[in-house]
Formats: sequence, C-alpha cells, structure tokens
Amino acid sequence: MLLKRLRDTMARGVSAEETLAEVVRLVANEMVAEVCSIYILRAGEVLELFATQGLNPSAVHRTRLRVGEGLVGDIAAHGRPLALADAQSHPQFAYRPETGEEVFHSLAGVPILRAGRVLGVLVVQNRTRRQYDEEEVETLQTIAMVLAEMVAAGRLVSPNEVQQVDGIGLLPLRVDGVQLTSGVAIGRAVLHEPRIVIQRVVAEDVGAEQERFEEALASVREDVDRMLEAHDMQSGEHREVLETFRMFVDDRGWRERVREAIASGLTAEAGVQRAFDDVRTRLGQSTDPYIRERLSDLQDLTNRLLLRLTGRTNGESGGQPEDMVVIARDMGPAELLDYDRSRLRGVVLEEGSALSHVAIVARALDIPVVGRAPSVLSRVEPGDTIVVDGDSAQVLVRPSEDVVQTIYAAIDARAERRRKYAALRDLPPATRDQARVGLYMNAGLLIDMQHLEETGADGIGLYRTEIPFMVRSEFPDVEAQAWLYSRVLDIADGRPVTFRTLDVGGDKVLPYVDAFGDENPAMGWRAIRIGLDRPAMLRRQLRAMLQAANGRPLSIMFPMIADVSELLAARRLLELELDRARRRGLPEPERLRVGIMFEVPALAWQLDSLLPHVDFVSVGTNDLMQFLFAADRGNARVSARYDTLSPALLRLLHFVVEKVRPAGVEITVCGEMAGRPVEALALLAIGVRTLSMSPGAIGPVKAMIRSLDLTEASAFVSSALTQPDRPLRETLRLFAADHAVEI
Repeated sequence: MLLKRLRDTMARGVSAEETLAEVVRLVANEMVAEVCSIYILRAGEVLELFATQGLNPSAVHRTRLRVGEGLVGDIAAHGRPLALADAQSHPQFAYRPETGEEVFHSLAGVPILRAGRVLGVLVVQNRTRRQYDEEEVETLQTIAMVLAEMVAAGRLVSPNEVQQVDGIGLLPLRVDGVQLTSGVAIGRAVLHEPRIVIQRVVAEDVGAEQERFEEALASVREDVDRMLEAHDMQSGEHREVLETFRMFVDDRGWRERVREAIASGLTAEAGVQRAFDDVRTRLGQSTDPYIRERLSDLQDLTNRLLLRLTGRTNGESGGQPEDMVVIARDMGPAELLDYDRSRLRGVVLEEGSALSHVAIVARALDIPVVGRAPSVLSRVEPGDTIVVDGDSAQVLVRPSEDVVQTIYAAIDARAERRRKYAALRDLPPATRDQARVGLYMNAGLLIDMQHLEETGADGIGLYRTEIPFMVRSEFPDVEAQAWLYSRVLDIADGRPVTFRTLDVGGDKVLPYVDAFGDENPAMGWRAIRIGLDRPAMLRRQLRAMLQAANGRPLSIMFPMIADVSELLAARRLLELELDRARRRGLPEPERLRVGIMFEVPALAWQLDSLLPHVDFVSVGTNDLMQFLFAADRGNARVSARYDTLSPALLRLLHFVVEKVRPAGVEITVCGEMAGRPVEALALLAIGVRTLSMSPGAIGPVKAMIRSLDLTEASAFVSSALTQPDRPLRETLRLFAADHAVEI
C-alpha cells in the first residue's frame, strides 16, 4: 500500500531532502508517471521546485514560479486540482528550459493544503497524452495531505516563513465590510482558527479508526442536542438553523465519504479532513448562497470532529478576554454558540451574508456582526483592540486611544438614547398638532416579535415570510408554515400583522428551486412572478396563512405587482383556498384584508383599475428607488447616487397618496425610507400617515413625530418641492433645527 510505504519513508529519520526524493520516486512508480515533482510555497508567494523524479535534477531549488504563473502557479492560485491530457496547449502553460519538461504532454497536479492554505503543489507528468481519472487525482490529494504536515512541521521551510504575511504592520487599520447585524461593540480580538495539526495521517488499524470516527460523530451529535435544550433556543428561526445543522451531522452521503477515506488507509482525523477538502474543492468556487451556507456548516462540523479526535474542546474560555470580538473567515451557528455569551461582544467575518445561519443566530442574541471584511484574519493579531461597527459596516483594528474613547462615548450615548426611546414606548405617536401616525414594525424572524412589546409598535406592518424558506433544505409543508404564522399572530396578541407572500429571487435564492440565475435578477423571475408561475407553492402558503388565522383577522400582501392582472390572478388563487377552507368547515378569518406592495413605477398609472380590488397599498421604497432611477441598490457605485429625498421620488409618492386616500384605501410606507427621521418627516408632510420600519428605528421616528407640527411641515415641503435646484435633505435639516424637531 502506497500510504504505508510513504509512512515508512517519512519515519526513517533521514534528511528532509532525502525524504522528498524518495517520496517523488514512490509516487512516480505508483502512478506509472515519468515525472513527479514537489513545489513548496516560499515567502513572497513564490513556488520553488524542492524535489523531482524525471525532470532535470539541476532544476531543484533553481526553478521558481510566482503564484498564478504557469500551470503549477494556477493550481496554487485557485487551490484546486488540474488534470490535462495536453498540458502544453493550455493557455497557462509556462515552459522553463532548465527543467527539460518539453517532452512531457500530460499533467495532473493538486495543491498541498493545510487548514485551507496552499503550502505547495504536487505534480505528475507523462510523455503521452494521458487522461488522468478521478481516482488518480484523489490519490494525489491523499499524498498531498501527508506532505502538508511535513511542510507545516517546518522540516522544509521555516514555519515563520510559511506563515509570513507581507506588508502588514501593527498600525491602526479600518476594514470596510457589510452589515450582517446592527450595533456597535469593542473588545479584544480572538482568532477563530480551530486549525488542528493532524499528527497521524496513515492508519495503523483501519477498523479502530472507523470506530474513533463514529464515537466522535456521536459526541458532536450530543453537543448539538445540548445546545438545542438551552432556554434561549426553544423557539425562533435560530433554533431552526441549529436543527438544520443537526440534520447535517446525520447526513449519510458525507458520512460514507469519510468512511471511504478511512478505508483507503487514513486515520479518522485525516479521513474527515480529506472528505471536507474534497467537497470544498468541488463547491468552493460557487457563488450560490445556499451552497456557500452548506459549505460553512460542513466546515463547522469538520472542525468539531477534528477537535474531538485530537482531544481538544470547542470555545475553551481559558485565556479568553472578558470582552472579546471573534474574528473568523466564516462560522457555523454551533461554533458561535460555543463561545461564552457573557463575554462575546461582536463578530467579524471575511465571508458571510445577512441571511447566513451565523448571522441569524447572532441577531437573535443581539451581537453586532460585520461580514465580507477582506483579509481581516491576516491583518489582526490576537489581543488587538477591535471595534465592530455594525451600523456603519466598519471594523477598526488597533484604534488609537482617542478613537477608543470616542467609541465608548458613542456606546454610552447609544444606551442613553435607547433609554430615552424606551420611555416613549407607551406614549402615542402623535404630532404636536394632534395628527395621529400609525407606527408599525417590520419583521422577518420569529425572534423579531419580541420587539413588539419593547417598542410599543401598533403592529407588524410587514412580515417577510421568505427567511424560514431560505434556511431549509426543502420547501416547508403547510403544517410547518401554519405553525409559524400562528405563533406570529399569537405573539402579536390582537395587534394587526401583515404577511407578505414569498418574495424570493434577486439576491434571495431558494435551494430547492433551480430556475434562478437571471442576468438582471432584480427585474427577473422573482416575488409574485414566481408565485403565479408556481401556483401550487403560492396556494400552500395562502392555505397555511388561512389555517393559522383560525378565525382571527388576517392581512395578506402580494409583492412586486407590476400589472393589475397579476393581482387579480393572485386573488383568484386566494379565493380557491377560501373555498377549500369553507368546504372543510374551517373557520374563515374574522376580517380578511388584501393588499399589494407598490414597488414598480408602472403601477402608478393603473391605480384607478387597481384600487377597487385592494384594502391597502404598501410602498416598498427600496425597490421603488432602484426601478425609478435604474440604479441597482446592490451596486456600491450607483446605490447611493440618487437621494431618497429626491423631488422626483417624493412627487411620485405624493401622486400615489392623492390617488389612494380618497378611495378609502390605506397607504403605508414600509421601506427603509420610513425608518429614518428626516425621510419620515417628508413622508408625513406629503400625506402618508402609516409607517412601518425596523424595530430600532421606531424610537427615533416617534421622537421626531412628537416634536413635529405637521401643518407647518406640510406647507414647508410643498413649497420646497417647487425648488428642485435646492437639496431637499439639507433644507429639511435646517427646517428641523429652526422648529426644534428631533431628527
């Protein structure tokens, strides 16, 4: 067996150079290859030829390739295998005359990986145009694992050189990312790097290694079950996330992949790592958010198993600072819960999204998270002072003392504002001239419902139903949906709740629907278009809502209606479900309200036809802005180019208000615009009387409302809209300052 011969070779106690020379000879013989070469990554991202069988021996230590240069450099740059029958015809091929490799046509190479980092490249070559099969590539990957431990141990290159990061000092640093969870925190950096050194790669007793793997898997399963029993994990989407991870532990396909790796002669820990590396190689380049989330969960599971197999534990509190900020490439939900929550202040990720499992759990625990912070792991030292500014999507590394004091002052001021807004909770959102404003809350997770009492909101103006669909691996059945919607209504306790039907597509992808991938997803197959094209999906959701209402009032809102015919088609599906419920003797809603999201400008010229068929219209300003100005809100170059206080947008909204209100139809604004005091002031001035926003925005907006004279504001904005050459935002700020309006 090749692995046994490799183990014996590496255990001889001879020099590293002699060991490598014997390794390339063994591999060449085993693979029936005329060339086997090993390149090691040196400082400065240079790959140096350290050993070869078949190439010119004098090229050893002379031949060097930059990462990305030639086929070897390409393998290192992308961290994935390459197998070519005619390597010289590949555009990346780079010929080095000192090697004498011009006579070799076929090539197979794999990265030498450890903990996701490329340490070198292992290559075989043949004169003939040979097709290397998948089994041969997997054999090379297994050998590369053995070599990775040799490199990491410092037998070939100094460990300091392997880990060197060029151009990084210890100066203050700002890293921009994206907000995954709001809030501001400060603490000491803890690098989340459960990188385990695998001491034994080749198994002595395969049967014993299989047993060790099963025992470790059972232990991890027990850990997750204990997490699920925690008091703050008894409900909500964060529990669903952990239950999804629990199912991942029992995934039969992945388990068999590990068992096969162990059966090939690897130890349990090497088998686990090999199975993960294989999946990461196959899926690591995917941009699909569901696949990335599955890969993150698998990384979490792999780390936990390796920790068990090597006798270590997760999230050990010893040595951790009292105020810690965890820095990671990515994390799974269980990994986050391993940390002491009384000490954890914030999280910074190199990857991640607002809908990732770790973000959902962090949001439930009120922990600020900044994601997509590039190269942050390589720029932070353990113990560094870190500021996590989730509100501004920034990370401050090693801030100066004056900045630290400013941040602490900002945190104190934030806490004081929260106390002030909490004192307004039971006071009505009415202006100084007694105009009553409806203040509602947006929600998308069951855990969000706890803010209903905290904020004193009038109800839920927008409940986004898509998030529970996105964290599951299959479409939830009617019973699961009905349970969720029923819990929302229970917690609302009689306060109105408006459920928006499934709004997916664009940047929100369902893993079990395979028809996404539009070139222009924001304007593609999404929202009501999916519901009408997949009527069974929409009908099941409507059925679940009717079932959850169980005789209580129910409000249903259809998203992205662009034509009245779409609303009529959606209402027909709703009528079918109402008829079905009547035939089965189920209670009808005490009052059924049906409305639409106004997001597509074309609908403004169809209002006369639309209004007789709706009870309310809710304006989604986020999408409306991007459609009105043809500016992708996901594109940083243009997303901030057009102001939400643009006269064009306000005139359009004023036109809609003037059409809708006389028809006795309620109009609400539920986009982000509603949650910012200055914008909310303008909306009230043009006639909007109902706003729905994130929970954290209710306090500031209510403070603005209670300090505002709406008659004065309406006259002022009406006049200001006739002067488009003056920036309305600054004009409104001056008005607020002159009239003691809190913004």
